[in-house]
Amino acid sequence: MAGFNGTIGDVSFTYQQFFNLEMDAGLSTKTAVAVLMSLFFCFVNCVMLFALKSKRIFQETPRYILFGHMLMNDTVLLLVTTIMYVVALCFLPIPKSICTLLVFISYCTFRNAPLTLALMSLERYVAICFPLRHCNIATPKRTGIAIGIIWFLSSINIITDIILVLTVNPDYLAGIIFCTLEKLFLFRWQLDKYQAFDVLYFVSVAVIIIFTYISIMITARSVSSDKDSAKKALKTVLLHLIQLGLCLTSFLYTIIERTLYMMTGSNSSLFINLRYLNFFIILILPRCLSPLIYGMRDESLWPLFKYFFCNRSGRVKPSINVH
Repeated sequence: MAGFNGTIGDVSFTYQQFFNLEMDAGLSTKTAVAVLMSLFFCFVNCVMLFALKSKRIFQETPRYILFGHMLMNDTVLLLVTTIMYVVALCFLPIPKSICTLLVFISYCTFRNAPLTLALMSLERYVAICFPLRHCNIATPKRTGIAIGIIWFLSSINIITDIILVLTVNPDYLAGIIFCTLEKLFLFRWQLDKYQAFDVLYFVSVAVIIIFTYISIMITARSVSSDKDSAKKALKTVLLHLIQLGLCLTSFLYTIIERTLYMMTGSNSSLFINLRYLNFFIILILPRCLSPLIYGMRDESLWPLFKYFFCNRSGRVKPSINVH
């Protein structure tokens, strides 16, 4: 528990995320499902990225630039999360330097996802509510600057913790550990800081989502000449809102896991199964839905994606009309 000086000594479940489990048939199957699904959707994302890179118009259009960043971010997050999950499951210690790098990448990409989706919603808000000013506001250069700001906001918290750890213990990167984010916590207030940042992210992104999509729905209905167009716009907004909501719930992953632990106990087989479902549904599934929600509904990108996904077999490369 926390000592008198506020440092973290004998840590509880909040700071220890590993359990030494026997690798039986059921656990092996669940692990294989999680790993294979992550790898498959990483492949899907890479094909989608290749399709975006194949046409210059995609690289010059802000919404496709943001979509490409989201795909890249989700791919890296899926790979790093899967690596850390397998390492944790096998109860393998790794060098502290590698652990710090994995934790840094995982933390930044984890928080990049909802921030990127919020930025995409703002871009769509400008495009639909201020169509005449969209070309001047949402330029490729400004989009790149906005992506840089996202990376700064998502990394500043953990960078300060890494600097703090190296200042207090310059030899921190030497040796090996069981890798978790909590290994960077030296003081109790660091946990409070992380929770405060997560609440700030959650509230800020939620406000942006609610504001922009309500505005988009009102505008879409007011400018539509028939009900079918309004229903189509409303359906698109609803699908986007579901994806944004799923990414926002990922901030609750640790809270849900701790609640499950308190309700069932760490040695309970029910807890182990619920913990896996929490990992699979909250962390993995939202990252896998991105190409399905955005890619399949994009009339310009989807035919090109299918062309490359099928390895160009017996197909004529589709023409692209971005609008």
